[in-house]
Amino acid sequence: MPGDAERPPRRRRPRPFGLRTRLVLAFLLVAAVGCGTTAALTYRAARNAILEQTQDTAVTAFRQQVETLNTGLPIDPEGLRGELQRIARQGKPRPWRVYAEYGDLRVSSTDRPESSVLTPELRRRATAAGATHGSFQRVVRNGTPYLTVAVPAVFSGRGGYPASRPTGLVVYAVMDLGEEEANIEAMVLAARDGALPALLVALVPALLAARGVLRPVRELRRAAHSMGRGRLDTRIHAKGSDELADLARTFNESAAELERSVAELRRAEARARRFASDVSHELRTPLAGMLAVTEVLDEDAGALDSDTARAVRLISAETGKLAVLVEDLMEISRFDARAAELHTDEVDAAEAVRKTLINRHWTDPEQIVATLTEGIRVRLDPRRFDVVVANLVGNALRHGRPPVTVRVHVEEGAGNTLVTEVADRGPGIPDHVLPHVFDRFYKADAARARSAGSGLGLAITQENVRLHGGTVVAANRPDGGAVFTVRIPL
Repeated sequence: MPGDAERPPRRRRPRPFGLRTRLVLAFLLVAAVGCGTTAALTYRAARNAILEQTQDTAVTAFRQQVETLNTGLPIDPEGLRGELQRIARQGKPRPWRVYAEYGDLRVSSTDRPESSVLTPELRRRATAAGATHGSFQRVVRNGTPYLTVAVPAVFSGRGGYPASRPTGLVVYAVMDLGEEEANIEAMVLAARDGALPALLVALVPALLAARGVLRPVRELRRAAHSMGRGRLDTRIHAKGSDELADLARTFNESAAELERSVAELRRAEARARRFASDVSHELRTPLAGMLAVTEVLDEDAGALDSDTARAVRLISAETGKLAVLVEDLMEISRFDARAAELHTDEVDAAEAVRKTLINRHWTDPEQIVATLTEGIRVRLDPRRFDVVVANLVGNALRHGRPPVTVRVHVEEGAGNTLVTEVADRGPGIPDHVLPHVFDRFYKADAARARSAGSGLGLAITQENVRLHGGTVVAANRPDGGAVFTVRIPL
């Protein structure tokens, strides 16, 4: 039966940002953040340690040197310069540039009496009232870091002056921190150069972790795909006790329950089909006898009284309807059991439609208008095609208004298609009924308990068209009336 063959699985295109990629990127991101955070904290701690050690060494040494400063009042600039040069040479951890300020007097250990590195803030703190221990400040000038230290000179208690009293002389030291900064930069470069190998090393466990997570996910996808193709006995091998193992076990339990439910539904459906087929088959023999009797009664109905004749004709009509219903039920049961087969032959489509109309005496031009394109050769099952046309035309005559138009032509396109249209001039099909016109025993009016047909004609029509690999659709014409269009590939 066309359309029932198992379709090959569609090849899935690889996703650029699938679950595997996202897991690896997340793992690397965590590793990168960890490396970056560790490097930043290490850099900060090492930098502070290096600068504080240099700073403490320089400040302590400079304060000790200033305490040994041998300068009396009034200040001798030349003698002070010599002292400043001595202090500069003994600088730790490396030589300093030393400056001294006393009022407007400016003296230094270099050729320049003043330094642009010294800030007003440092001078203000050094000359504040009661300042005896000095202060320090780190300054960056033109991209170069400096450590600046200011220590006020105090009286030593000799010469009649009280001890620890500021003399008004402030000594400044300026030390270049370029070497320490170079060491810090070297640490940054080392951390940066070590981050890339660390990420490459982290890629290995990331791939292993992604593989471990994705393996059960892939198995679940394959199992779901297999079940979607009808293999309800598919199961997943569940091992471990993590969430993915629980998911696999839940899937297996659901699959087993679904398999049991579907098996029960299939058994119930098979019983229903067998019941309908058996009942229809058993009814055929008594119905054949009843039809023979009703034909005899119909012939003698004219000699009977009016009430008896009316009853005889009613029984004859109802027996005929029952016979049609039984035949339709048997046909539907064959479709449900997939026992219906095509016996195709090459026929002329216009001639096949014309024979259908003639055999059922639908030749009145006021009732039927046939527009048939001659010369269309097509391979189809003549008997089933006859049933399709007869059901559609009969349905249009019962529920529509004449004239009923039957049109046969070829639709050009991707593969030629035989198109058969049956249209009427009736009120059309209500919009809420259109999706259900091919349902079995569907009634547009729920209060209408009886219908002229069996209620299976359009369902049988649809099954016959599907058997040919075609389609049938129902619609309403813009100018009124219903139209059924059958498309069968040539």
